[in-house]
Amino acid sequence: MTKPNHHNFAELPPMGWNSWDCYGAAVNEDDVRGNADYMAANLKQYGWDTIVVDIQWSEPGANSSHYRKYVPLDMDEYSRLMPAVNRFPSAANGQGFKPLADYVHGLGLKFGIHIMRGIPRQAAHADTALLGTTATARQIAHPNSICPWNTDMYGLDVNVEGAQAYYDSLFQLYAEWGVDYIKVDDIADSRLYGIHMDEIKMIRKSIDKCGRPMVLSLSPGPAPVDRAEELIENANMWRITDDFWDIWHLLLDMFDRCERWAPHVGPGHWPDCDMLPLGHIGIRSIDGGGADRMTRFTRDEQRTMMSLWSIFRSPLMFGGELRDNDDWTNSLLTNEEVIRVLREGSNARLISREDGRVVWASDAADGSLNVALFNVGEEKQVVSAEFAGSVRDLWERQDLGTLDKLAFELAPHASILLNVKA
Repeated sequence: MTKPNHHNFAELPPMGWNSWDCYGAAVNEDDVRGNADYMAANLKQYGWDTIVVDIQWSEPGANSSHYRKYVPLDMDEYSRLMPAVNRFPSAANGQGFKPLADYVHGLGLKFGIHIMRGIPRQAAHADTALLGTTATARQIAHPNSICPWNTDMYGLDVNVEGAQAYYDSLFQLYAEWGVDYIKVDDIADSRLYGIHMDEIKMIRKSIDKCGRPMVLSLSPGPAPVDRAEELIENANMWRITDDFWDIWHLLLDMFDRCERWAPHVGPGHWPDCDMLPLGHIGIRSIDGGGADRMTRFTRDEQRTMMSLWSIFRSPLMFGGELRDNDDWTNSLLTNEEVIRVLREGSNARLISREDGRVVWASDAADGSLNVALFNVGEEKQVVSAEFAGSVRDLWERQDLGTLDKLAFELAPHASILLNVKA
């Protein structure tokens, strides 16, 4: 299969910050600028380079992760949502996200936004105009194609004239703003109404046509594994889970999901384990069964999550308020040896899983082996693997000497990430 050109837009797993876990739908411009400043000063050198404004940036009254139903959204004359100026003052006078994107780019970072698939319901009800076609909003809307958890949008009737032109007009606008990363929601979930592959393909065409390289991320999950080839053909990353939060059973479940998706990981196409609910989250969010808090994951669980995401090569999108990071949280984000496993590893695979003992491995660029041992059980136990050589503990940055077998006693929910040179 010829490598799609869009795979060049994300040859490595994207690493960035997304506003959802800490600010829900209520993020504002000061929040975004502040987190961008922090990333540029403290994390960019380690590969963190993308700032993403999540859902409902066009909703003037958004105040949490709870969506207000059927409320007016800011929209231009061509049925395209615009940033709410009371939350994003630099968007005034029709400038949209361009001033904010310019600010983020000025820090040496990339700028991303979240969108819902389809067209605003308010546009369809008012039958407003579209750019580049004589069709109108009502004519291209599919009122029976709705999101089960948000009332903002209708899906598109993919078979009518004007539908592709509308998506083209959206991505033309985003290219003018300077958007580098698009998270499209209500489009990849295999449950309920199913994956919307026709609209995914339309969006792919529109990005290709707009002339600006944009990473395409699809949400929510779980995306269907049997559509992996189509996802690879059209997107850079897609969620393999519903929203992931700081709850152990969700992390335990991710081991199964990573096992299923590991054969489909590769340069430019990344099955996505979802955001990292680390640090200070829930500031304006009531999602995930909690409110304003530091992550509920224990330190062992935090390392287990980072080790699994890294060896599997999931995109890393930090969900907490970066400016409130403590030394421990930053230690999870700035360990070059662990990041090297994410960025340079290949052929990630499950080695063994039995009685709560899990072993993963991947091939390192220098010919050595990355090995992650996990105790996902509820009692302390020894986790072992039949690999021999010179062993280094990557989290602790310590050489452990030459071993003829890997065997480590791990606390419940704990792990160890190693490099083994034969």
